[in-house]
Amino acid sequence: MREHLLSIGWVLCLLAGAPAMAADRTLSVTIYADDLALVQDRRDIEVKGGRQRIEFQDVSAQIRPETASLTAGDISIVEQNFDFDLLTPAKLMEKAVGREVTIVRVNPATGAETREEALVLATNGGVVLKIGQRIEVLRDDGLPVRVIFDKVPENLRARPTLSVTVIGGRAGTRPATLSYLTPGLGWRADYVALYNEADSKIDVQGWVTLTNSSGVTYDNAQTLLVAGSPTQVDGGGRQPNYYRGQQPRPTLQQAGTESGSRERLGDYYLYPLAERTTIANLQTKQVSFLDVHGVPAEHGYEFRNRWLGTAETPQSAKSVYSFSTSAHAGLGDQLPAGVLRFYMRDKRGDPQFIGESRIDHTPMGSTLSLATGDAFDVKVRAVVDKRTRLSTFNWQSDMRYELSNALPRPVTVKLLQEGLWGDSRITAESQKSTRRSAETAEWAVTVPANAKASLTATFDTRY
Repeated sequence: MREHLLSIGWVLCLLAGAPAMAADRTLSVTIYADDLALVQDRRDIEVKGGRQRIEFQDVSAQIRPETASLTAGDISIVEQNFDFDLLTPAKLMEKAVGREVTIVRVNPATGAETREEALVLATNGGVVLKIGQRIEVLRDDGLPVRVIFDKVPENLRARPTLSVTVIGGRAGTRPATLSYLTPGLGWRADYVALYNEADSKIDVQGWVTLTNSSGVTYDNAQTLLVAGSPTQVDGGGRQPNYYRGQQPRPTLQQAGTESGSRERLGDYYLYPLAERTTIANLQTKQVSFLDVHGVPAEHGYEFRNRWLGTAETPQSAKSVYSFSTSAHAGLGDQLPAGVLRFYMRDKRGDPQFIGESRIDHTPMGSTLSLATGDAFDVKVRAVVDKRTRLSTFNWQSDMRYELSNALPRPVTVKLLQEGLWGDSRITAESQKSTRRSAETAEWAVTVPANAKASLTATFDTRY
């Protein structure tokens, strides 16, 4: 059986008769947050002159071949093919259907070997062989049996391979760059916030989490992360979402207007890794990009009543933490979309997890308000005291909101009444409200320690 020579990193292309490439290779990987990456693979290639095929191995197994582009001096591209049928024992046997192989059996008692030539008839659910005049099924019964093949089929590759047919000018070695887009490489931002209840401040650390399921390892790659969402048309992996359902609680309370020194690419921000790194296949890697201490933060409570109706039982208010990303008394940076996890120290000084919230891409100078969970001791119950039909399309709703606080300190609850559709007006209220939007009214209700409070409002709604 012919032997094949393998090199570390990528295979010398001997099987298909392609010219060997020099070992010089550099990788640059630009990773987007939506399971997309741009790979720029720079290698030295050997050009013979005239028409020839050049093979690039160790490309992504999920490469989008239509995006591949090869640039090199004094050559023109005729065609390119992506071979993703990888060499495995099962594939090797499948490709041997209709061909002869050698079956080697070992006698467990004596160790003696016997060899027979066999014709592979089928591999559907098992291997069916014709040996001489008999038909035999190659069973996996633990007995020492192996199969010898005379060669590796040309369309099976040890690694994903992109072959390019070119017409070259002068013969010799020259640098070339293969660029392509691929899914399977992505990143996200993860944040850890430690809240100090004594001085109402947080420490925030940001981590970039890289994931690689593209089927290949990127050795010693210069890595650049892009915070943003480039549009991809059908075939790029993402489909439009026409039905969104109920939207989650918004976290961005006020969009910032500050500019920082971070590099931009169009309307996206760039986060280059300081050093080259190896992104191994099926690996998750984390790199720190933000570490800020002593940022002022506020802890409060929020309750959203989705419609003008009565709740059967009191509902928990949300525990909410607010802080700024401003350069002054804030985090001082743009925040890529990700998940922020809150921790708080217990009486023993150990940090304990208290909840998490997702944030969108956030400009510097913004105000964030993140809900970490339901408050145990702060409850609100919305009640319709009376609903009156004033005319065919005009209703009056007399609402009462009962708030309770079992904490040994007073709290302020941001009470939001949503669902004010149509022409809705507040005609009477026990406390002055703020109209956040046409559909939402807001009150800041203070509830004393270990006590209750109430708020009443009358809504005149026309449809």
